[in-house]
This record gives sequence, C-alpha cells and structure tokens, in this order.
Amino acid sequence: MRRFYAPRQALHAPALELHNGAFTAYAEVPQRAAMILAAIGGAEPPPDRGRAPIAAVHDARYLDFLRDAPALWRAAGRPGDAIPYAFPIVGRRPLALSRIDALLGAHAFDATTPITDHTWDAAYWSAQTALAATHAVLDGARVAFALCRPPGHHAGRDYCGGYCHVNVAAVAAQAARAAGRARVAVLDIDYHHGNGTQDIFYARGDVFYASVHADPASDYPFYWGHADERGTGEGEGATLNLPLPRGTALAAFRAAQARALDAIAAFGADFLVLSFGADTWERDTISHFRLTTADYAVLAGDIAATGLPCAIVMEGGYAVDALGANVASLLSGFAT
Repeated sequence: MRRFYAPRQALHAPALELHNGAFTAYAEVPQRAAMILAAIGGAEPPPDRGRAPIAAVHDARYLDFLRDAPALWRAAGRPGDAIPYAFPIVGRRPLALSRIDALLGAHAFDATTPITDHTWDAAYWSAQTALAATHAVLDGARVAFALCRPPGHHAGRDYCGGYCHVNVAAVAAQAARAAGRARVAVLDIDYHHGNGTQDIFYARGDVFYASVHADPASDYPFYWGHADERGTGEGEGATLNLPLPRGTALAAFRAAQARALDAIAAFGADFLVLSFGADTWERDTISHFRLTTADYAVLAGDIAATGLPCAIVMEGGYAVDALGANVASLLSGFAT
C-alpha cells in the first residue's frame, strides 16, 4: 500500500487549547504523526498539486485568512498563537472585516483550534498528502493512505474548528469528482462527527457522506451529526448519520458501519474516501468508545470487501503511544 506524508505537516504545533473551561496542552501534537510513521514503516512525500484543489472546496478568502492570520495577530501586538474569543452566533454578516479578533471569530466555531505561524503550511501539505493518496487510487491502486496531520473533517468551507483547518476528506472527494468519478462517498469513522465534511456536501447529490460517531447529544461537535440530518436540495438523502452512545464496542460499531456501507452501495459509489479516526480506541484520552487495536483490522476488512477503490485520510486519535499500532491494524485489514 502506498503511504504519503510531508514532513512540513509537523511544523504546526500550538501550545494551548481551551478545553473544559481551562487552557490545557494542545492534544493534536506532531508526535501523532511520528508514532504512525514508526509503526507503518514510513511514507513517501506527496507532490505539490497547488492551491486550486483546496480552493475547490474552501472559500478563497478563508484560505487567505489561514495564511495571513499569524501576521495580523502579531501586528495587533499579540503574543503566542491566534485564538478566537468572539463568535457571531446568530449569523455572519458580509462585512469587510479587518480586525484579527473579528476575522478569527468569523472563521472558527471553537477555541480549540489555534493558528500558528506554521498552520497554513502544515494544513496545505496535509491536503497535498490527501491528494497524493487520492491520485494513487485514481491511477489504479486499490487503496492508499494519507497521513493527514493536522486532520480535517471539522473544517467547513470557510471555518476551522476541532483541530482542523483544511478539510482533507473533502479535498480528496472533490479531486475524485474532478477526475471523472461520478459518485463519490465519504465514510467517516472518527469518534466525532465530521461536521465540516457534511456541511461542504450537504446540498450536493454527487457526494454521499456517511458517518458513524458519538451521539452529539453528549459529545462534540454537539450541533451537527444528529440522525435526522439527511441533506437538502439535490443532496436530500445523500447524508447518513449513525450516532452511537458512549461505551460502544465492536459489535455495535461494526453493525452501524455495515449500514453505512449498504447505503454507500445503494448510492452507487465508484470511489470511497475513508475518514479514519483512531479516537474510537478504548483508552483514547478525549473519547468514550471501546474499540480495541485488533478491531480496526476487522472494520477495515469489511470496508475492503466492498471492492471500492479507497483513499484513506487520517483524522483523530489522541492516545499517542497507541496510535501507531491502531493505524497499522487498520491498514493490515486492507491487505488481507
């Protein structure tokens, strides 16, 4: 299996995040990627396909904001990483905003996703990694793995959140569509719902989004991922959310994934993007499912059995010491 990673993805290293009422050490650390690389035997660097495939799913002004925010933060005399504190909860008026505090609030939905001097560079190369895996599969590989870091599925067209700045799964799915795949599916099996991916494709009928995740009644991102969210307009019926309770173990998770795979088959998908988060592991530091390391190979085997060409993009997983083994287990399930 071809595996991709760009060393510049490790440059994004915020110091703190706001979590449970206090600033704590940032959980999405560069060591996540290092542990995965050690377990899977390394990865090849992706080529640079430019900004256009990223702009195909993200607003150009938002991408400029990610690039420019650190300089604007410093120009305002602020130390450290750029973090928002004011959010337009009722709506975002189309104003010509210039103050960094206003821009941060307009382009973020939480305070857990700082922007550093290296965030844009790392997120850009995370997207290039996703594109490399996608094109490897488009060129004939059955499956390829993108070690995306930072992750992406919480990022919407013009906002960041949940450690995510550029939506790598959406970039991959759109690239497959642009290459001529008629009906693309995204299967998201991170502990948290991929609200950004859902938002980007919610009104589209050519990309199916299916997610197995923790019930948003109890878990982040709270406001998205409920079972009655099914898409709108041309996208009506092209979103499937399968929320599960805390404590879910393999049997229930596997059954929900089977429902998602059946729906993807009924959709007639000819390309699959797998948003994989290992934060479903039984001892993840911020999550509450009960999957074991061996379970990931089982889940991967079920996905591989569909026969769909598959680009895997890495999302969450915060038990750093176990992360490499969990990812290696998943990849082994595609090799059998």
